[in-house]
Amino acid sequence: MFTSRWWERRGLQIGLLCLAVGTTIVLRQTQGALLMEAYQGITRPLQMLQATPNKEERLRDAQILELKTQIAELQFQNQKLKQIVFYTEKEVTKEPPVVARVIGRSADNWWQQVTLNRGSSAGIQEGSIVKAEGGLVGLVDKVSANSSRVLLVSDLKSQIGASVSQSGAKGVLKGDGSAEAILEFYEKVPNAKVGDAIATSSYSQKFPAGMPIGRVKSLDFKRVPTSIAKIELFPPIRSLDWVEIYPKPETQLETPETNDSQTKPDNQSPNQQSKKPSN
Repeated sequence: MFTSRWWERRGLQIGLLCLAVGTTIVLRQTQGALLMEAYQGITRPLQMLQATPNKEERLRDAQILELKTQIAELQFQNQKLKQIVFYTEKEVTKEPPVVARVIGRSADNWWQQVTLNRGSSAGIQEGSIVKAEGGLVGLVDKVSANSSRVLLVSDLKSQIGASVSQSGAKGVLKGDGSAEAILEFYEKVPNAKVGDAIATSSYSQKFPAGMPIGRVKSLDFKRVPTSIAKIELFPPIRSLDWVEIYPKPETQLETPETNDSQTKPDNQSPNQQSKKPSN
């Protein structure tokens, strides 16, 4: 009788204690995985119900992303235009340039030419000078009513009369099909050093003198028959976006060393080229 009453009073407590101890052992052995799975099973339907956006929410999110992208692009373009305006204001020219955007560029001729969104209707002519922030980009060689094609200074056919700004040493700048160019000097041992600035020379017929092009990256005085310099181009030829187009310069008097040919063979040295430009 006594045992039965004691069990009735203590049985529930003992059972709960055993359940707690057993649960603790199971949780310890499974590191709580069983409890976590049970919790996830109960709460997953609620989470899915809350996390799944409806059609209107997805449409709104897509519109917000589109607007954010447009804002970022407008901010980028605005910054580029501000840089162009600032750079243009520093230039002393008789006529203001035409600002144009690059709208065409092929991977096959990335370093040879670009297409701009301005043409003869905007006053662009063949021979017009194209610049970007940093200096000379190239020359307009083909024009239609609403577009124009630019032959870049990095084109392998490009040859420009250039000089070292610090010393006046002159030569021919040739495109290298990259963000660099090769300057072949007229002198065997020119007065030049790494870091010197390079600009168009006074002998140039196609470009005004003093237009920035780049700077000397390295020199090779042992090159035969003439010394050369590797030139790092100032303008961002690799990633052109906006450019300025200037009227072609008035024809200058010919000089014995004028070199702006776009058609002369690249394997000729300045000393081997004819003294009169082929074009």
